[in-house]
Amino acid sequence: MSRRVRFRWAWWVLAYASLGLGLVGVFVPGLPTTVFVLIAAWAAARGSDRLHHWLLTHPRFGPSIRDWQAHGAVSRRAKWLATSAMTVCAAVLLGLMLWIPAHRWWMTALPVVCMVAVATWLWFRPEPPPR
Repeated sequence: MSRRVRFRWAWWVLAYASLGLGLVGVFVPGLPTTVFVLIAAWAAARGSDRLHHWLLTHPRFGPSIRDWQAHGAVSRRAKWLATSAMTVCAAVLLGLMLWIPAHRWWMTALPVVCMVAVATWLWFRPEPPPR
């Protein structure tokens, strides 16, 4: 039995769990949507042909997934949306640091540094070719 077939159930579970977390991320600030949808597409390619096809043809998710798979590219709009969301989250964390006396500085610094690193990486990703 090939390794792909043997662990197909695990890929299936990872794909659907990631898609679920991505959908929750639509409503929960600070929880990324795109990353989980990309993980879902990657895992679905190994464990669920039906889910993989659905994700690639989905009107909202499909173009981003196809751009990522083909070129490792992220659209300028997605970069701006992600950067804006991270900026809002960083502002909330900084506000909490000022309002909660027991809050330690590193509890804010660590996630803000991570967001800056992700935003920097994101802006260095290529943009997809024009459609």
